[in-house]
Amino acid sequence: MPEWVVEHGIGEHRAMLIDGERVLGAKLHWPGSLNSGRVIEAKLTSKHAGSNRGVARTDAGTEVLLDNLPQDVTEGARIHVKIKRAPIAERGRLKLAQGRYQDTRAVEEAHSRGAKPGDIEGFSYPMISVEQMRQLPAGQFLDDRWEDIWHAASSGEVAFDGGSLLFSVTPAMTLIDVDGEGSPRELALAAVSAIARWLPLFDLGGNIGIDFPSVEAKSDRKAVDNALAKALDHWLHERTAMNGFGFVQIVARLEGPSLLHRFATSRVGICARMALRLGELATGTGNVLLLTVHPALKAKLKPEWIAELSRRSGRQVEIVVNPVLALEAPQAQIITR
Repeated sequence: MPEWVVEHGIGEHRAMLIDGERVLGAKLHWPGSLNSGRVIEAKLTSKHAGSNRGVARTDAGTEVLLDNLPQDVTEGARIHVKIKRAPIAERGRLKLAQGRYQDTRAVEEAHSRGAKPGDIEGFSYPMISVEQMRQLPAGQFLDDRWEDIWHAASSGEVAFDGGSLLFSVTPAMTLIDVDGEGSPRELALAAVSAIARWLPLFDLGGNIGIDFPSVEAKSDRKAVDNALAKALDHWLHERTAMNGFGFVQIVARLEGPSLLHRFATSRVGICARMALRLGELATGTGNVLLLTVHPALKAKLKPEWIAELSRRSGRQVEIVVNPVLALEAPQAQIITR
């Protein structure tokens, strides 16, 4: 049975859905941010007249769009909210979090029975939490390692036999461009398994558009539709049939920013956290952990993160900047001073 395994990193938690030696999905959460499935307290700041919708504000000042509000709940009340979708940063704007009103008595009763929503902060699925895990396990293929999933999301491109998929994040939808060799029918069919694999590995949801090559014959388009249906039968979504221009639209539940969204809106932040992971996993003999990073990354490294890296590694941490290094290519070395 597939199980989620969590690596509690510095500044972020990473998770992979593993079935035997196969990795079926991946997720990333930054502690302190709202996440799908979490139940929080908030203040109802506005309520739409004649509807069950409104807006609440958390103690941290984050606004949440609400539904399921009872008639007798008034503005200013303290309420419990279950987060349905985390806030998502986009180019030029922020999509507010979405939540649902939760009856306070039911929440308190659940808590008294030992239920603790958000016990594993950031993830809304049943998981195995290994607090001291130093590194997520690798699957039998190279692209099953967290590092390879991370770098694929960083580049936005993955290869398959005969072509490649190019992922682009836009405010309207995530676009997947299929490019390669062979006839349009052959190329489209070859891309299907790669698409089905990388959608959950990138933790994608919401509106997704797939731009296949134009497939003229209706029977060939039907073949691609059938292949997609079979490949995505385990992944909850709705999907249009391929049109004459080779375009397919997918709509899936959106719970928060995908790995692609993180890179599109917070590339420096996600790279800084990866540098800490590299430092934590560094091996060797010496009393100093030397972390060499791009200058932009050093500005993102919080003092408490560096202190935690020192605690976990058992060594003094020194940060050195090198503007020649790419954001995605920090270096970690154990040395003796």
